[in-house]
Amino acid sequence: MMLAVQVLRLVVCILVLPMFLLNLLGMWRWISKRFFPYFMKEFGVILYNKQMASLKRELFSNLQEFAGPSGKLSLLEVGCGTGANFKFYSPGCRVTCIDPNPNFEKYLFKSVAENRHLQFERFVVAAGENMHQVADGSVDVVVCTLVLCSVNNQEKILHEVHRVLRPGGAFYFMEHVADERSTWNYFWQQVLNPVWFLVFDGCNLTRESWKTLEQASFSKLKLQHIQAPLSWTLVQPHIYGYAVK
Repeated sequence: MMLAVQVLRLVVCILVLPMFLLNLLGMWRWISKRFFPYFMKEFGVILYNKQMASLKRELFSNLQEFAGPSGKLSLLEVGCGTGANFKFYSPGCRVTCIDPNPNFEKYLFKSVAENRHLQFERFVVAAGENMHQVADGSVDVVVCTLVLCSVNNQEKILHEVHRVLRPGGAFYFMEHVADERSTWNYFWQQVLNPVWFLVFDGCNLTRESWKTLEQASFSKLKLQHIQAPLSWTLVQPHIYGYAVK
């Protein structure tokens, strides 16, 4: 089976050889950083949100339970992208956003303007593995959707999430993951992963992110595996839920 994966990977890589050459020359990253925000605006807001709306409403339905004594929820979204999650947050929520790609900013502020029920605080250009701009124990909730697939180090980002959450705060997640290893979908995830990684700005199809979450130092973890109602079979395997510090 692995031989078939390697052969098909080679065939696919040959078909998109110019893209790999651009990557070797250091030009592809510059292109993808500018293309990816536009793609996420179209895919994240129009397609993904439409098809995942009921699951997102379910996921974020109890956000307000983690509000501080003031009753106002302080929320940090890591890998905020275009702000596609804003419509699902509770009214009055104070939102801080972090993303390593500054090209998301214009799309993010458009989402801010369209979601006046939120109190937007700031946009920080930073990677989730190093959020030193956010103080220890300063937020009630951290949100991370379609992010763990592309971070450089999942353990580091979860360590940072744990640091910035107040005691009793919660980490909400919704991520596409590797399918079961016995499936044909997992086979094609392996074949296409190198090209997918380049096209979609470091996204991985084969990560088993639930394992990292299970090993993180949260006091409670509520995690579900589902086949998401998405058009693209490759990203249908999902996990979602929340963890409490």
